[in-house]
Amino acid sequence: MATVLSRALKLPGKKSPDLGEYDPLTQADSDESEDDLVLNLQQKNGGVKNGKSPLGEAPEPDSDAEVTGAGKPRLSEVTTEGYPLEPLGALEQKAASSIASYVRTSVFLLMLVISMVLVLVCAFLIPCPPRDLHSMWSRHLGPQGGGDLSPLDLADVNGDGLRDVLLSFVTSGNGSTAGVSRPPAVLVCLSGMNGSTLWSSPLPEEARDITCLDLMPGRVAETVCLVTGTHKMLSAFNATSGKAIWTLDPHYLPNGTLAAPGVVLPDLDEDGIRDLAVLVIGELQPDLCFLLVSGRTGNPVGRPVKYNIIGVGNLIGPQVYITTNGAAYILFGFGNIQAVALRDIFVQAQNRDSLPPSLQIDEPEWERRRSINLSELIDIYSDGVELLQTVKVPGSNSSNLLITTSRGLVLLQGQNLTPSWTLSLQGLRSQPTPGYFTDDETLDFLLQIPNGVGLKKVIVVDGDSGMVAWSYSIPCHMEEAPATSAAAVDQKSVFLFWAEGLSAASPNPDVVLGTEPPSLHHLYLLHPAFPSILLDLANATGTVTASEVGINDLWKDAFYVTRTTGPSSEGHPAPLVVSKLSLRWAMMEGQVVQLKETAPKIGRGELRRFLSRIKFVDSPYQI
Repeated sequence: MATVLSRALKLPGKKSPDLGEYDPLTQADSDESEDDLVLNLQQKNGGVKNGKSPLGEAPEPDSDAEVTGAGKPRLSEVTTEGYPLEPLGALEQKAASSIASYVRTSVFLLMLVISMVLVLVCAFLIPCPPRDLHSMWSRHLGPQGGGDLSPLDLADVNGDGLRDVLLSFVTSGNGSTAGVSRPPAVLVCLSGMNGSTLWSSPLPEEARDITCLDLMPGRVAETVCLVTGTHKMLSAFNATSGKAIWTLDPHYLPNGTLAAPGVVLPDLDEDGIRDLAVLVIGELQPDLCFLLVSGRTGNPVGRPVKYNIIGVGNLIGPQVYITTNGAAYILFGFGNIQAVALRDIFVQAQNRDSLPPSLQIDEPEWERRRSINLSELIDIYSDGVELLQTVKVPGSNSSNLLITTSRGLVLLQGQNLTPSWTLSLQGLRSQPTPGYFTDDETLDFLLQIPNGVGLKKVIVVDGDSGMVAWSYSIPCHMEEAPATSAAAVDQKSVFLFWAEGLSAASPNPDVVLGTEPPSLHHLYLLHPAFPSILLDLANATGTVTASEVGINDLWKDAFYVTRTTGPSSEGHPAPLVVSKLSLRWAMMEGQVVQLKETAPKIGRGELRRFLSRIKFVDSPYQI
């Protein structure tokens, strides 16, 4: 017991070489000597086994721990150095754990390699969507052999997500060359990406209109391009290949010619494809008839239906109007607007009373006007009509009628044919351009009116009230220069129009005089957020005869396509040029024309940041 107490009370320090005495002053040197002590303590079945001390002393018999076994350890428990050996089971567990870790690492690396291979394969096999890298291009199609019309339309014909350009023109040097006859006209499709020719098809006559559309709505079908000629040609072309699907037989038009482009109707013969109607006019004005044409075969759906129309002025329409209830009417006239129910034309063409479901609907408000004159024709408007446009009402399935007259502009409500507003303007001859300028989410209209010699006035009319929201007089010698607009996701539109070069200052604050020759025309952009400036995007020589705006849905960009007739030299026909311009790129590179001073002044950096955030979308309105 004394030995136990002495060990418990023993102070740490270096042990002196004599009989077990300790010197506390040599405590700093005790660490190395203490490491020389080997104590092999192993607890087994509740007992304690003490190893020998370095002096070879045996354990005290009166110690608290009982001595079990001999002082010499077994080989299985102690190594030659005095350390215990691990059991065989622990070694086997460590080996199994090492193998499992190796397997897990190998599986992880294998899955990582497989994933990388799959990513690389997908990157090479799945093509990236094509990006419109050509911010602008210009294609010279050579001299054209006359022709007063400039048909132009956009459609994606090769499936690359970018709309391509379709146009028709009269070829120069018609007749035969070296024994090979040349067609009077040609239909050409140019790539919207770079302007290369995708296909071309000969036409028997000059084209009046090109309209690309889907005749099978709600189904995956190829785009069809309807081409209407100036005399008797009506053909449907496959927009992908340029091959003619069908052509209306001219023998069905023995005594007349096509007066206007064909219009698309609902499905009348119930074959799943929408049908068409053409207006045929004879040598005399009263000799006028409608001919229904199958959209699948191009054959007539019944016989021609004649109407005697007397009027003074331009031919209006024909246009198809669908009322809120779903009733279909055809609007047309000469200097006036009259309507005829499509079901009446169908009944007379088929000589039967049974109607397809799409024609079994009428519009009470419109039919009430029929009872006034007791005829099949319904009087809509008769006061010097120049142009007619149907304007979609946002957020509904109805449309209003925008009528351009010799004295101004009138907006009729499509539901009850009552005027919403009237604007008095003299000299308005060009078609109003719809777009969003004000903040009321109602379609507004940009107008171009001659304002003296070499000047025109550009006006934006509020579509809700008919009041002038913006106006400016600019120099322009180009007659009836086309204007267009492009819609953005924020319910705003940019308006594009042509004029001559604008100078920075003018003696008249409402007029900016040109500083360049009249042959050079500039393309200007007006944004409703900055009404005090215009952006000069591009310039062109010659006459711009047609323009269209297309949307790149993938990149939310818009591009502007123009058809221009260059200046002609004596004895040589005018060259035909088709150009494309990316609006986002052009807005970043365009020159700012300050119309009037504003406070605070608009900075170039602020303007560029705003324009770079504009995202263009397909037009929510259709005219």
